[in-house]
Amino acid sequence: MTAKIAGLIVLGWIALVFTAGAQDNQLTDAQIQQLAKNLKYQQGKIKIQDGLATIDVSTNFYYLNAEDAKTVLVKFWGNPPAQAEDALGMLMPSNLTPLDPGCWAVVISYSKDGYVKDDDASKINYDDLLKKMQTGTHENNKARTDKGYPAMELVGWATPPHYDAATHKLYWATEYKIDGADEHTLNYDIRILGRRGILVLTAIAGMSQLPEVEKGTPDILGMVNFDQGNRYADFNPKVDKVAAYGIAALVAGGIAAKLGLFKMLLVFLVAAKKFIIIALAAMAAWLRKIFGGRNKGTPPSPPPPATPGA
Repeated sequence: MTAKIAGLIVLGWIALVFTAGAQDNQLTDAQIQQLAKNLKYQQGKIKIQDGLATIDVSTNFYYLNAEDAKTVLVKFWGNPPAQAEDALGMLMPSNLTPLDPGCWAVVISYSKDGYVKDDDASKINYDDLLKKMQTGTHENNKARTDKGYPAMELVGWATPPHYDAATHKLYWATEYKIDGADEHTLNYDIRILGRRGILVLTAIAGMSQLPEVEKGTPDILGMVNFDQGNRYADFNPKVDKVAAYGIAALVAGGIAAKLGLFKMLLVFLVAAKKFIIIALAAMAAWLRKIFGGRNKGTPPSPPPPATPGA
């Protein structure tokens, strides 16, 4: 999980909820419309980060590069600039634009935390893991409310964790209930394991969009792959770093140990003139226990078909 996309490094919190309803977009509708027209919608084979990986974008999706993804995240959907700095790009359905009310998207980033061993994948009891995650989230509600943040509960798996050992791709989804939110929040995550780190794909959607996200997931899984030299199979134990966590820790909260601190996994819920960010992190004690808005505006016309690879 990258430091910026995954949020600020926090110690002592299992989950924080930030609401920014008062942080309205300062751009005029005309400015937003112009920015939307300038977005470069891409399809076909796209290289990211100098040969790190290739995204073969199907006709069902568009790809926005890092600059355009940050425009959408910050200027259209109101997220803090620091949260979007490490975005490598964004995938979104080709029949929607970022200003359409039903739009959802998948933000792509890269975490260079090392080679994640997957030998624990087949041994994980995900039902037991879920119960411990639910308990940890619930027990920290007092700390959250004392700080003025809404209480939240982990409802359960929206999609149970699934790891494909042949492709080294992991995906799962969780459902969260946040006090004061009109809709439950969907946390849909895809992780692609590589030689030196992980490609992190995070869906930005609400629970009502789960069927759409699930329908698009097989397509997304097939589109994104590490390039030769960066693949999981290219790992060289003599020179490459091994990550300090495994599959279970990825599912439990995108946990990456660095200098005794834990990064956070963000879930965005985009809504009219407000957004909610759920940041899931873990204190060392909790880790031991476990392993023991967007402005609606006036939607622009759909973009013209992009030239593949443009």
